[in-house]
Amino acid sequence: MMAGPDAPQWVVEQIRVQLRLDKPLYEQYFYWVNDIFHGDLGFSILTRRSITTDILEYLPASLELIFLAAIFSLIGSFALGIVAGRYSYKWPDNVVRLASYIGISVPSFVLAIIFQLVFGWWLKWFPIQGPGTNFVDELYHMVLPALALCLGGMLQDARIIRSGMVENKDKDYIAMATAQGMPERTITLKYLLKPSVIPAVTIMGLDIAALLANAFLVETVFNWPGFSKLGIRYMLNKDLNGIIALVLVIGVIYAIANIVVDVVVAYLDPRIRLMERGE
Repeated sequence: MMAGPDAPQWVVEQIRVQLRLDKPLYEQYFYWVNDIFHGDLGFSILTRRSITTDILEYLPASLELIFLAAIFSLIGSFALGIVAGRYSYKWPDNVVRLASYIGISVPSFVLAIIFQLVFGWWLKWFPIQGPGTNFVDELYHMVLPALALCLGGMLQDARIIRSGMVENKDKDYIAMATAQGMPERTITLKYLLKPSVIPAVTIMGLDIAALLANAFLVETVFNWPGFSKLGIRYMLNKDLNGIIALVLVIGVIYAIANIVVDVVVAYLDPRIRLMERGE
């Protein structure tokens, strides 16, 4: 594939030796791991240059999109979860429940197309495709793809926060705070919310890490010049080095997200810190 369909056999053999495919499998793996730690992810058949160069060029655009989607997800999940939990079994809770069913069941790329049609084509509130020309314009272009990316996870996390608040509403410490005459707002935000979000934080971290994997078709729909869109081109052209690098980057992001989640959960739940100390 790298040499082309009409390449002579000696060229194919030369590339085979260059890629160390003439070595035993365990030696190939050793060389591959060693190259990774030296920042060498191989050569792309598609772009005809180093995979590391492709990552450095295309990944920042995807990270910008993911960062904005993560902000939308955190703000939206907490806001909707608190409203649904505070007014459980009433119409705000029913609205959030219905929206969560729709948001979770509809794929992100379908939401991207719907957002393009409704907010970009019909209402003309937002641009449909491509990056912006400056910082403000860039943010303006990222709103629709970021919302399409995060909406399903945001609504799912809101339901988890709501369930935690409903479960903790009947706890003794909440009854004591209510009996002491504390304002309902203080009880909700200070005493009820913190233990209720612990299950949601774990899911949020994984959802945020999954945004890069979910961005494949969303970036294609919005013609966003990110690493996920490049990944689609890798796969369509059977660029194995590029595909391996893509999976590796997503795996590293998942690992980092899990570490961050563990730290945040330990901060929110003192029982975890006490268990680690053996107290």
